[in-house]
Amino acid sequence: MHYKTLEVTLENHVAQISLNRPDKANAMNEDMWLELRQVFEWLDRTESARVGLLLGNGDHFCAGIDLSMLVSVQHRIQDECAGRQNEKLRLLIIELQDSLTALERCRKPVIAAIQGRCIGGGLDLVAACDMRYCSAEAVFQLKEVDLGIVADVGVLQRLPKIIGDGRSRELAYTAREVHGEEAERMGLVNRCYVDQTTMMMDVTGIADAIAAKSPLTVRGLKENLNYARDHTVAEGLRYVAAWNAGMLISKDLEAAAMAAVMKDRAVFRD
Repeated sequence: MHYKTLEVTLENHVAQISLNRPDKANAMNEDMWLELRQVFEWLDRTESARVGLLLGNGDHFCAGIDLSMLVSVQHRIQDECAGRQNEKLRLLIIELQDSLTALERCRKPVIAAIQGRCIGGGLDLVAACDMRYCSAEAVFQLKEVDLGIVADVGVLQRLPKIIGDGRSRELAYTAREVHGEEAERMGLVNRCYVDQTTMMMDVTGIADAIAAKSPLTVRGLKENLNYARDHTVAEGLRYVAAWNAGMLISKDLEAAAMAAVMKDRAVFRD
């Protein structure tokens, strides 16, 4: 696979997806928005890829949307009819939203490992991941209010379900910076590490551990966790009952049961 703005490798069932514009602090230009959707669609349908590990090359994870892209939007949507111009902008926003929803739609777990700055659209991006980890020098910022923009590609919808409503409103209204240790305390990241090297060693181990589990089961876990997040407990219970009625009896269940009896490690097919 060849991408203009991403580096992608696949080893031991873990797909490492790296934002690769380090000279621009991995700011998200038009190509990156498009390629993010493409790569997570690839991750979803590639059987040998069981987990996605999302990284940022260079000193920073992601500086958010490339400001030059915001300028180009004006030219893209130009129309003598105000209604048609506004419709074009709405469709563009929906397209950008879908690039990040692709992470959530992907059946495989996606883990973000964050160093340096994770600003604006970068925070939108990691909010769509299953888990987030960071190094101590990481800085998170919901920056859009300082640019006169209402964040519109997912962070306002996802962040309250990660860190709670009050904290999300504070970050949205003030655009204040949140550093690594505070990010861990508020639940924005699962864990904050002393440095990037330590983070990568541990997070790679977590990805490997997940990749060794039953792929069918892990996909079912993500499906049901996402469903439960967005529905009532009763609806979630009915959904998981229907899911297990269809998916529970499998070769993976047989392999796991046999491994437990034999006190051995189960090996699962892709």
